[in-house]
Amino acid sequence: MKHSTTKLVLAVAGFLLTVLLTGFAHANDRPPNVVIIFCDDMGYADIGPFGAKGYETPHLERMAREGRTFTDFHVGRSVCSPSRAALLTGCYPVRVGVPGNFGPNSKTGLDPDEITIAEVVKQRGYATAMFGKWHLGHLPGFLPVRQGFDQWFGLPYSNDMWPHHPDPRYHFPDLPLMNGTEVVNPAIDDEVQRNLTTWYTEGAVKFIEEKKDQPFFIYLAHAQPHVPLFVSDRFKGTTQRGLFGDVVAELDWGVGQILDALKRTNVDENTLVVFTSDNGPWLLYGDHGGSAGPLREGKGTSFEGGFRVPCVMRWPGTIPAGTTCRQFAATMDLLPTVAGLAGADVPSDRIVDGKDIRALMVGEKDAQSPHDVFYYYAGRNLQAVRTGQWKLLLPHSYSHPAKPGTGGMNGKGGSRPIGLSLFDLQSDVGEMVNVADANPDVVRKLQALAELAREDLGDGKRAGQGVRR
Repeated sequence: MKHSTTKLVLAVAGFLLTVLLTGFAHANDRPPNVVIIFCDDMGYADIGPFGAKGYETPHLERMAREGRTFTDFHVGRSVCSPSRAALLTGCYPVRVGVPGNFGPNSKTGLDPDEITIAEVVKQRGYATAMFGKWHLGHLPGFLPVRQGFDQWFGLPYSNDMWPHHPDPRYHFPDLPLMNGTEVVNPAIDDEVQRNLTTWYTEGAVKFIEEKKDQPFFIYLAHAQPHVPLFVSDRFKGTTQRGLFGDVVAELDWGVGQILDALKRTNVDENTLVVFTSDNGPWLLYGDHGGSAGPLREGKGTSFEGGFRVPCVMRWPGTIPAGTTCRQFAATMDLLPTVAGLAGADVPSDRIVDGKDIRALMVGEKDAQSPHDVFYYYAGRNLQAVRTGQWKLLLPHSYSHPAKPGTGGMNGKGGSRPIGLSLFDLQSDVGEMVNVADANPDVVRKLQALAELAREDLGDGKRAGQGVRR
């Protein structure tokens, strides 16, 4: 009898854990909604839960209180287009043919044959929408509505890719604002830029209200705080940090609007919200750039300040409130994770580098990172390898601010070399002490992993530099 009772208890416990991890602990087995809020160039220490100073982010603080912070969360590359490709496809950017940034003169983009999160969840009847910066190809065949999104409103590439860039080397054609495949404003101006955060947020809120009775996926990719910084009048001059602080305060307001809309439409407890960034801060722009806090360097580098970003996840009743995950995870994990939550299939006809991190999200006891190794690429060049606490920087040069800046759009930098360097991220997250000489076996192990990466990823396995459409 005692043995039977024990078996029954274990069986019930196993069933409950399965329900929790598959995300179907809700009425009518409806799969959960998913909202991914993806900021641009927001550094590790640019929000309150990660140590921001000079301004407050109360709605992100609320997300952290009601959800889980991830302190070892990484992007696919520390610049815009590759990072977005990693998020949406679950793959290293070089694998899907996106080693660098696209722009107004690009003839290619993310190959439409790649499978995005939006396309994965549409298997389960999700309504899908994107609001904000795309930056994965501006020609018609590459736009979001060709990549699984039912609708899109936003910019085709970065908000600094326009005629007003102060550096004549980067004078681009007029920057359009688009709705689907239609250009609604062929040449946006400062006034439009000041309103983008508000418009994107309002679009997401309206979509939640319209689609509350079916599962939905929203990809909200803000243009800010990428330079040039713009903020609406209601937030201008409201923080001690100047324009940058004002911009982040408005982004935080947008988070609050999303959370309120979920509550108001009674889908709060069936919605996963993920807040993160595409890469670290653009330090070349002084006080118009953010902060990586304890991490070294920022955007465009393979140091932690470039790849490690703030991340907060919230799902009332499923993600444990007020908790922290210190295990390694990455944006490319979101595709297989969301697929699992939705009950959808992960593409089986191709390599997907991301891993399912539901166990980390729900705080399963003793859950470990599913990654044995992680690779830091810059373009097609492998610059670093990590396994566990160890990170090996391979010899290369990186961009570094030439001198402290005063902000604006006149960031200047220079190139700085680094030799073979081993860092213990457990005791030295700032990557300041090279311990390669003291750990030759670790160095050899990581060098061997680097060779495996070059054999696997090399010049990319599927799309090369992209395809013409």
